[in-house]
Amino acid sequence: MRPWTGIVPEEEDKRYAAAGFAGPGGIGRRPALLIIDVQYRTVGTVRKPYWEAIEEYPTACGEAGWAAVDNIAPLLAEFRRLGFPVLYPHVAPKNISTDSGRLAAKVPSIMTIDSKGYEFVEEVAPVAGDVLLPKKHPSAFFGTPLVSHLIDLGADTLFVTGCTTSGCVRSSVSDAFAYNFNVIVPEDCVYDRSPTSHAVNLWDMNAKYADVMPSADAMALLQGLSKDSAAAE
Repeated sequence: MRPWTGIVPEEEDKRYAAAGFAGPGGIGRRPALLIIDVQYRTVGTVRKPYWEAIEEYPTACGEAGWAAVDNIAPLLAEFRRLGFPVLYPHVAPKNISTDSGRLAAKVPSIMTIDSKGYEFVEEVAPVAGDVLLPKKHPSAFFGTPLVSHLIDLGADTLFVTGCTTSGCVRSSVSDAFAYNFNVIVPEDCVYDRSPTSHAVNLWDMNAKYADVMPSADAMALLQGLSKDSAAAE
């Protein structure tokens, strides 16, 4: 079962296959982990179902976000163990006087979030040596020095986690693909307030821009790289 099973019609799967989509993208030699917008504003400070979570932060995804956090945590621990880089593209606190624009017009609730909402979720929070990338727009690449950091780190593959699947994750994945990075999306490490949009975007990203797989498979790829490096030495 994939996240899109029963949501995307079989006929549409056949159309993508006939067009030649969904070939494997593969993995390089130097992966980096992106943890996008995993802040309390996107999950809530307490594990609650969606409709209860949005009473605290209207932008929260509730239990779907917390489930992803539980899967991001072991992947993050493995990246740290292996010494691969970790980067945190994130929305910084908003200044109502200067941060107007299309985002404020489309999602006015994001302009009224308190400081706690912008804190990183403790279970997957950054540590010294991680790269913090404040951003103002969906893509982790737009208006940030992300590419410069990735070049400096020698990264050739991005493991993309966080939220939302249909928004910041999707736009970051398509930009990463455009910059010619290999892209891995652990499907249970991303989340969205819309289960339908989450599923359909994973399906489409898997066809066009990334290898979408369970986090257990992503972890196996990561560990395989480590074993190959050890064997080469």
